[in-house]
Amino acid sequence: MNSTRRLVLSALATSMLLVACGKKEEAPAPAAQPAPAANAPAAVKTYKVGSDASYAPFESETADKKVVGFDVDVLTAAGEKAGFKVEFINTPWEGIFNTLGTGDRDIVASAVTITDERKQTMDFSEPYFEAKQLIAVPEASKVSKADDLKDKKVGVQTGTTGDEVVQKILGKTSPNIKRFESTPLAIKELQNGGVDAVVADNGVVINFVANNPDAKLKIVEDAGFAKEYYGYAVKKGNTEVANKVSEGIKAIKADGTYDKIFAKYFGAKK
Repeated sequence: MNSTRRLVLSALATSMLLVACGKKEEAPAPAAQPAPAANAPAAVKTYKVGSDASYAPFESETADKKVVGFDVDVLTAAGEKAGFKVEFINTPWEGIFNTLGTGDRDIVASAVTITDERKQTMDFSEPYFEAKQLIAVPEASKVSKADDLKDKKVGVQTGTTGDEVVQKILGKTSPNIKRFESTPLAIKELQNGGVDAVVADNGVVINFVANNPDAKLKIVEDAGFAKEYYGYAVKKGNTEVANKVSEGIKAIKADGTYDKIFAKYFGAKK
């Protein structure tokens, strides 16, 4: 091979090598990404609910520690309408409202009367039950009105509106006001003769007297006892939860669900 031909072939080989080295590798095509689901449903929020489960028929506890009752059914149904779930936790009445401030509970559902005093430290849903105070006394008692309690020993549940009503009758510091952790304990003391009367919400008193005929108690009404309204309590400023609960209450009142729940516990509305 002559030198000229050798130079040509060498130059050609060098040129091909440079072309090969200079060629860029093409990047692989990106893998196809799955399209986002259209209108994916938002996660349903579950609220922790505090209830003093010693206040039948509004809330009580079964043998397997489940909280049941009127308040439970109403709030559960309201949640189904407004898009939230509820988890009920038996919580002692004394200190129950503090759990809202600490965040341990999102809602208190415990036959809570809406009062101006309570509104200063918590917010409420719209009312879901109309209540009033009643007096429970032995069948032989001569008590026929609230004024007849002035010289009597009266049992109440601590911190309730029944407690407030009796303070107005007997005086805030009266030693004749006997306070108990629950209304059933106060009624038990009435049966044992430790107090002469018990003042408590109508639903609880009516339920106990109707279901315990052997207790031989009767109910006394007083026209001077004002109407009260129950609401579900939330932390002060938590309008989001209060509005959701109110939305649900309005919905179950509108479609008849509320009336069915009411009839289950108190009979059909008259």
